[in-house]
Amino acid sequence: MGILSRTSYVIRSKINSVLNRAEDPTETLDYSYEQMRDQLQEVKRGIADLTTQKKRLEMQKRRLEENVEKHNEQARTAVQQDREDLARRALEKKKTKMNQIEDLERQISELQSQQDRLIEQKDELQARIEEFRTKKETMKARYEAAEASSTVSEAMTATGEEFEDVGRAIERAEEQTEDMEARAAALDELHETGAFDDVISDKDSIDRELEELSTDSGVEAELETLKSEVGGGEPEPEPQSETETEVDESELEDLEADVDDSEVEAELAELQDEENS
Repeated sequence: MGILSRTSYVIRSKINSVLNRAEDPTETLDYSYEQMRDQLQEVKRGIADLTTQKKRLEMQKRRLEENVEKHNEQARTAVQQDREDLARRALEKKKTKMNQIEDLERQISELQSQQDRLIEQKDELQARIEEFRTKKETMKARYEAAEASSTVSEAMTATGEEFEDVGRAIERAEEQTEDMEARAAALDELHETGAFDDVISDKDSIDRELEELSTDSGVEAELETLKSEVGGGEPEPEPQSETETEVDESELEDLEADVDDSEVEAELAELQDEENS
């Protein structure tokens, strides 16, 4: 195959592909049906024209038959009057008219045969057109149903893809919601355990317990003061003597003396080891 042949083949293939995509089968079927109907109308017009010509020949034949009868009467009358010459002329005209009638009858017979063939072809074509119309409507219904099904399938496919995107979005939203809920629960737990206080404050748990005890003692002292003010007549507590105070201070000094510094250092070293491990 030469270059020009290949080029021509490729071009025809491309054009055919474009035409196939642009072609609407329903429109093509309707157009074909209209073309067949136009052909049927042409056949009917041909039959009508042929019938008209046949009717004209038949009318001409009737006039000739009337002339034949007329010439026959003329010949009879001429014979009665002993006018053989006139009788002969009348018979000659009669013979001429008879020949014309025979020719017309032959033409009329041919036209009748043509008319019969055309009517048969017309009936056959009409039957084919009716059959084609039924098939056309069936094919159009099938095509429209297939087109609708294809449209629904494409819509469902697109919807399925959108549903997948929506499903993934819902999953991401659920994951984010669970993360936020877990974070909120963790924050609540840390808040309840006082971890935030440990972060923002340099006090340990012992310091906080001592502060709570001090606060409780202050509240109790203030409460006792209010009771004494409200009661009025109750005797005030006797102040401690200097001897008791001195005893207390000496006892504290004795307790501090009893604490061995080596034990404190050992415990501190043990805590540091645990922290490092």
